[in-house]
Amino acid sequence: MSNDWPDWITDWPKTAALQRFSANKHGDYLKWQTGIDALPRLQTGAVTLDSPAITCALPEASDADLAQMENCLRRLHPWRKGPFQLGPLHIDTEWRSDWKWDRLAPAMGSLDGQRILDIGCGNGYFGWRMLGAGADSVIGVDPTLLFCMQHRAIQHFLQHSRHWVLPLGIEELTATHRFDWVLSMGVLYHRKDPHEHIRQLHRLTEPGGRCVMETLIVDGEQVLYPDDRYARMRNIGAIPDLGSLQRWMLAAGFHNIEIIDVSTTRLEEQRSTPWMQFESLDKALDPTDPSKTVEGLPRPRRAMLVGGRR
Repeated sequence: MSNDWPDWITDWPKTAALQRFSANKHGDYLKWQTGIDALPRLQTGAVTLDSPAITCALPEASDADLAQMENCLRRLHPWRKGPFQLGPLHIDTEWRSDWKWDRLAPAMGSLDGQRILDIGCGNGYFGWRMLGAGADSVIGVDPTLLFCMQHRAIQHFLQHSRHWVLPLGIEELTATHRFDWVLSMGVLYHRKDPHEHIRQLHRLTEPGGRCVMETLIVDGEQVLYPDDRYARMRNIGAIPDLGSLQRWMLAAGFHNIEIIDVSTTRLEEQRSTPWMQFESLDKALDPTDPSKTVEGLPRPRRAMLVGGRR
C-alpha cells in the first residue's frame, strides 16, 4: 500500500519494518495477506471517525460482497480494539475501546494540526478517533504483526493518507522526530524496565507537547511485581500504585501531571465476542471473589494520566 510509511520520517528502520510484512517473520502472514487481497473492492460512502465505531458506508455492497468481506476479515481473528462498522458488518471487538476514548477525549481536546505517536497502538483504533478529533497525522507502532494487518484491512476501505500502523517497538524509534502527543496505553506493565519506557516517551514528546500514560495500577503504596502471571497474562513487569506512577513520570521529566481517570475495568468493557473468541477478563478473575484475579492478586484497575514536556 502507498501509505505504509510517512515520507517525513527519514531515520526510523523503514526497510526492517516493511520486511516484517513477510511469511519469514510470521507463519500466518500468508493467511492474513490472502484474506486482505481477497477483500472486495467496493465503492465507499461516508467515513465517520467521531462515533463509537469507526464507520465506512458501503452503499453498493451486495450480499455476496458482504459475505466475502466477513470471511476475509475473520481470518484476522482475534480483533482486540474497536469497534468497527463496515457497511452493515459490525466488528464487535474484545474491548469497547470507545469507552476508554470517552474518558480520554476531554483531556486531549481539539487536536487540530497535531502530529501524534501511539505506542502499542494495536490495530490503530485510537488513531482513527484522534483523526476524527482533528489530528493532522497519526503514526501507530506495534510489534504484533496481526494488528498491523488488521489496520491494512481497515485501510482497504478507508484509504486514509495520514494514518499509519508500523510493526516497530518503541526502542527502535529515534527521537529526531518528536510529536505533539505521545500515547502509551496498556504498554507500561509489559515492559521489563518501566522507568526507561517513560524516559523514551519523554524523548519522543515535542517540547510543549503532552504524553498520555494509561496503565494497570494497584491500590495502596507499593509496586506489584508478579512472580508469574497476572490476570492470566504473561510478560508482566511491574504494576505501579498511582503515587509511584506519578513519581516515575516526574523523574523522567514530565510536569503538570494530571490524573484523568482511575477506574476498574468492567466485564462489559472487555469480553469475548464472535470476533475475539478466546478467553477474556471474566476468566481472569476469581469466580468466588471478583475483587481478585485467579492468581489471588488485586483485580485490574486502570489509571490514565497526562503529563507535559517543557
